[in-house]
Amino acid sequence: MPARLGVDIGGTFTDLVVIDEATGTTRVGKVLTTSKDPAHGVEQGIASLLDDARIPAGAVRAVVHGTTLATNALIERKGARTALLTTEGFRDALEIGHEGRYDMYDLFIDPPAPLVPRRLRREVRERLLADGSVLRALDEDGARRVIAELAAEGVEALAICLLHAYVNPLHERRLAALVREVAPQMAVACAWEVVPEIREYERASTTTANVYVAPLMARYLEDLERRLAEHEIPGQLYIMQSSGGIALPPLARRLPVRLVESGPAAGALAAAQAARERGEPKLLSFDMGGTTAKACVIDDGAPLVGREFEVARADRFKKGSGLPIRVPVIEMIEIGAGGGSIARVDRMGLLKVGPDSAGADPGPACYNLGSRLPTVTDADLLLGYLDAEFFLGGRMRLDRDAARRAINEHVARSLGLDVTQAAWGVHRVVNENMAAAARIHGIERGKDLRAYPLFAFGGAGPVHCWQVARVLRVPRILLPFGAGAMSAYGLLAAPLAFDFVRTGRQRLDGADWAEINRLFAEMEDEGQALLARAGVAAGEVRVSRVAEMRYVGQGHEVEAAVPLRALSAESLPEITASFEAAYRALYHRLPQGVAIEALNWRVQVSGPEPRIAATRRAAADRASAVSVAIKGTRTAYFAESDGFVETPVYDRYALAAGMTLAGPAIVEERESTAVIGPGGRARVDDGLALVVEVPR
Repeated sequence: MPARLGVDIGGTFTDLVVIDEATGTTRVGKVLTTSKDPAHGVEQGIASLLDDARIPAGAVRAVVHGTTLATNALIERKGARTALLTTEGFRDALEIGHEGRYDMYDLFIDPPAPLVPRRLRREVRERLLADGSVLRALDEDGARRVIAELAAEGVEALAICLLHAYVNPLHERRLAALVREVAPQMAVACAWEVVPEIREYERASTTTANVYVAPLMARYLEDLERRLAEHEIPGQLYIMQSSGGIALPPLARRLPVRLVESGPAAGALAAAQAARERGEPKLLSFDMGGTTAKACVIDDGAPLVGREFEVARADRFKKGSGLPIRVPVIEMIEIGAGGGSIARVDRMGLLKVGPDSAGADPGPACYNLGSRLPTVTDADLLLGYLDAEFFLGGRMRLDRDAARRAINEHVARSLGLDVTQAAWGVHRVVNENMAAAARIHGIERGKDLRAYPLFAFGGAGPVHCWQVARVLRVPRILLPFGAGAMSAYGLLAAPLAFDFVRTGRQRLDGADWAEINRLFAEMEDEGQALLARAGVAAGEVRVSRVAEMRYVGQGHEVEAAVPLRALSAESLPEITASFEAAYRALYHRLPQGVAIEALNWRVQVSGPEPRIAATRRAAADRASAVSVAIKGTRTAYFAESDGFVETPVYDRYALAAGMTLAGPAIVEERESTAVIGPGGRARVDDGLALVVEVPR
């Protein structure tokens, strides 16, 4: 009875899903995240889920894991004590950045401080030219002295980023060897290995972020592997990457910066798979958990993938206010809006929600774990959307009185409102924040979200999707079965995949095609070797190529597909057409008479997509009346009806394909609750998803 297990650690809850591959039966679970020791919560959740599903530990052949540990360490600045070694004269590149201001009209902007303070940024004497040739050899004696000084200052991790090392890593490799000789206890990351491409600031920022979280991630993964072994789980551990592929632990320990968006990426993959299964050409993934909300555009069954993103933004909506990370990543917008987001009235008398969160410890006030601050979950409970006796399927009781006290003390009194009005204000503000963020995400990519159905999941997503959908004016909402743990399900849909990049500036009308073919061959061989070591047969390997190109004189590139064959001058028309199509899609026009040049060449090498034939449960009789699924009624607040309305509550597990229901309605399952407002109509499709039509 082989089984696969997905585990996604969020800021508040850890979600789990197990699939029995013999029958396709799935079972989901959710436990509070143990933030001080995340592996402990994973261990508890796995033991409980396997026991509930009656699957022996020895039957688990794979554990796929997504985690926000690296992200949280960067945001909270809880990584290793890190230093930077760089070429003489480039010590301040991390601080200078792009020499720009993310808000030119704000005189008091506060850009995020570099992960490495200036006193721990040291220079070494060496210099390479842009073509990789050595202008000045590395001063090894001076480098040894600098490394010894850093070790004496208690440095735990060292980033090495030398000028033009992406062309020739000779000096970076030698420095790494000297570190192992002088201070072998120190973690080391070289820019040529982390980001082997042009642009010094992004290389330095990404490399320092990588080594900053490396010791933490290494300890965590080793601890997790040990605990899995103690529970006699023989399956291989895989780690979700930000790009949507999975990797083995050795790569995750070496390049942990590629895991920064691993949890959110899994949710986007689940939405993409749903889009393919349903034949939806457009879908907007909306994942709201306990700490954050994420939105991602899905076109033609695939999420958009970018090459750079920012973490720890000083202003969540302003590009340039965070630390740039140059790795492949599924493009999404993420804001601090979740069930645990804290509500407050600011000094201007305005209601604010998030981005700070109560997390899992102490959690919302209604958890009764010590917090007295009001959160979105407290508001949802008072509005009647959540059942205090059925939270997490009845495994956790919520305290309505504690929620009422928190909302009243910190929000209602300050605003001169009653508790219900204050709770509705919290609910509405967080919905408006999420809708605004999603709209910006769409506009930046030239997408009209009014044509995108909303695919809502996460513990809090189904509670809030009705109001978010109305603000965005989307046509309908899709609520999958098991929505509360959908990100964990997405982990099991990810293939083994590795991304590679090389910088090789080439003007296409005079390109050195032999050199381009060499770069592609080098990357593809490396990727195929990694997959072979992971047990993927050569015939199952998939390769895709991309070039980052621009018109001569431009400062930024556009990605375009490159043919999978030996390239020559005869390939030029096809590559040109690919670039022009991508350029026109972004800018709707083409310059005339300007040559094209390529800067970076990229390859993704991946294994086959896992075959997942999940059966949620046996479908009930289609002829059954929907009334059999009604658990009872309770009063819930709907502004459209000017107050509380007696609302039917449905058992999600009793809804069968073909059933229909009308709003207002509440649909409960163990890990999440769906709210459908007045005027909405829902039907259960063959995959047991709730399809909700939203009136405009």
